[in-house]
Amino acid sequence: MKFIVSSLMFLASVHCGTLFAGDVAAGEKRYGQNCFVCHGPGGKGMSSYPKLAGKEVAYLTERLQTYRAGTKIGPNSDLMIINAQPLSDDEIANLAAYLSSLK
Repeated sequence: MKFIVSSLMFLASVHCGTLFAGDVAAGEKRYGQNCFVCHGPGGKGMSSYPKLAGKEVAYLTERLQTYRAGTKIGPNSDLMIINAQPLSDDEIANLAAYLSSLK
């Protein structure tokens, strides 16, 4: 069953012109652990925290990897660095896949 779901996700992503390397469901679960507090439900953004829903996988991945490396990008960098440093490559891929899938 898991193979069928993975295959369908792959085919859907290819059909839409975007190839997701991550697991959308796992990304949604990880997002719900703490990201939603600042970025809001469904990645819609809140206050000074940007909207992430619908952003490209490459953009989201690059930003999270940059924060994980300790590089400051904007006004909320210190908070993002703290939250991104424990993320694995798989978690970053999953988060990017989830957020990119949102409209």
